[in-house]
Amino acid sequence: MKELENVCNENTFNRLYEAHGKTIWRFIYYKCGNTAQADDLVQEAFIKLWQNCAKVTKEKAKSFLYTVCNNTFLNEVAHKKVVLKHAKRQPKKTNYQSPEFLMEEAQFHEKLKNSLENLTEAQRTAFLLNRIEGKKYAEIAEMLNISVKAVEKRMSKALATLRKEIGDI
Repeated sequence: MKELENVCNENTFNRLYEAHGKTIWRFIYYKCGNTAQADDLVQEAFIKLWQNCAKVTKEKAKSFLYTVCNNTFLNEVAHKKVVLKHAKRQPKKTNYQSPEFLMEEAQFHEKLKNSLENLTEAQRTAFLLNRIEGKKYAEIAEMLNISVKAVEKRMSKALATLRKEIGDI
């Protein structure tokens, strides 16, 4: 391997971060919906890339980063499910907010969630990457390690679901 192509080279590593950091952040943000969590997940992916720089070629670095970021997110989701399972066993706390506030809050959450939360994670991710980020199907397919046909199918199902929920898009 040439010195410049080595991921262990600081300049090469920095160029990889500049080239892929923002797109990986947006990809994982669409999955988790939390900016701080997305920051942490991307940072963790780049730390693991640095720790494994001798094993990962420059050509495989992008795929490695997406995979590490996604797997770390899935591990966190699994952990949260365990925490929620135990939290449900705890007695519920009383909410002392006014009924009017609670009603407005519920309406806001319903409008916000109904359209996107009825989508599967796969559909939501493909939809947001395409419609919000302006990514082409081929780019989304590469990011998610799926075929372009799979992206088309996810988008088709997402649009059909959203049309049912909020009308024509």
